Amino acid sequence: MSALKFFTVFAFGLFGFTFGLSGRFWHITDMHWDPTYDLSNKPDKVCASSGNRPASNAGIFGDYACDSPWKLIHSSLSAMKAISPDPDFIVWTGDDTPHVPNDQLGEEAVLGIINNLTYVIKQLFPNTKVYSALGNHDFHPKSQLPGAFHNIYNVTSEIWKDWLDLESQETFREGGFYTENLLNRKGYRMLVLNTNLYYDQNKLTQNIEDPAGQFTWADKVLTEAANNNEKVYIIGHVPPGFFEKKRSKPWFTAKFNEQYLKLIQKHHSVILGQFFGHHHTDSFRMIYNSNGSPISTIFLTPGVTPWKTTLPGVADGANNPGIRLFEYDTETLLVKDMVTYYMNLTFANTGKERWEKEYRLTESFRVPDASPLSMHKVLEHIANDNCYLQKYYEYNSVSYDLTECNKDCRVDHICAAREVDFSQYENCLEKEGALFISGGLLPFLTVIMSQMLTKYL
Repeated sequence: MSALKFFTVFAFGLFGFTFGLSGRFWHITDMHWDPTYDLSNKPDKVCASSGNRPASNAGIFGDYACDSPWKLIHSSLSAMKAISPDPDFIVWTGDDTPHVPNDQLGEEAVLGIINNLTYVIKQLFPNTKVYSALGNHDFHPKSQLPGAFHNIYNVTSEIWKDWLDLESQETFREGGFYTENLLNRKGYRMLVLNTNLYYDQNKLTQNIEDPAGQFTWADKVLTEAANNNEKVYIIGHVPPGFFEKKRSKPWFTAKFNEQYLKLIQKHHSVILGQFFGHHHTDSFRMIYNSNGSPISTIFLTPGVTPWKTTLPGVADGANNPGIRLFEYDTETLLVKDMVTYYMNLTFANTGKERWEKEYRLTESFRVPDASPLSMHKVLEHIANDNCYLQKYYEYNSVSYDLTECNKDCRVDHICAAREVDFSQYENCLEKEGALFISGGLLPFLTVIMSQMLTKYL
């Protein structure tokens, strides 16, 4: 072995050097810019997105009752530029407009917001490829994205034309999705899906078997990827499975959830990562094969907006603004690590703008990488160790909710992460609830009954 080769192998083993094989990309999602944000108004009128909830602690970077003011939008993108100014690419998974009634927006306003956010990203990252997907709020009326040509698809493809090749522009205009070679490299592919077509709030597509033919198209793309020995990343906005902060709340219509799960299980060998938003929270979803082996992970990146959800049943569903940097192997596309950066909104509003590292996956959860096997181990840590559970729970809201994750909270988070399938999710709820009874409450009751019998018999 030559001296150079020996040093290379030695350094790799000792220090983890990868000699050019390690790349980085940003994932930003759910910016939800609210142009009405105005500190000069009364607390219940600071922003339209509060829905008249008082923004009692509003500051220059926002309030937990509101969507993002422009100051927060620009700060998040500037933080990306400061932390890692030359990423290989950026993933942007949509939801750009505020949480307001349809009559307060309109098609022109939606497109104007998409255009403005696109402009500032280009200004800060003029030479960086951006893979962008539409969110359910990037449309008018919101969530009603059709499986056919629409003016919003057409105009958005023009806004994003610097990031899309000609074939991508064509499929985007037809249904809001596209695929390209990742960074124009042969053997590497990005698949950008319009999963809003499967959203259970989308009334236009519920009675269609394959809206826009996207499932058929994706199956063909992934089949060709396998035949060409390609490695694939998938991005989209609305993920399959359930919301961890509200029990039994799915995002997809049941039939679409099943179809998506089958698509991933069929083609998992070429899929090296899935990246979604929509939740505003920090979480992940595991997909297993029929033997129970982990085969794919959906990474759910937290949102920039701190907006406290109004979804019934969620007690305090706000979050601190977050952005995420992924580290990956440029040869295999293995997701090696992810680092979440965040702004403590309360602190920032005192006039101290600061984005800081919240956590690094491999450090916080003691795994070697972010492969499906490692993410399965993360889930096992969370399920079986209260310290890991509490750590995950606090990260879930980007260090906003620091209360204790109790037994019901544990079941909700574990089952949402473990089971994307509808029936398996319900089985998980029943099983994990029973485990608490057998492992926690039942022994306690047994002791009490024994003491009572001893006393009275």
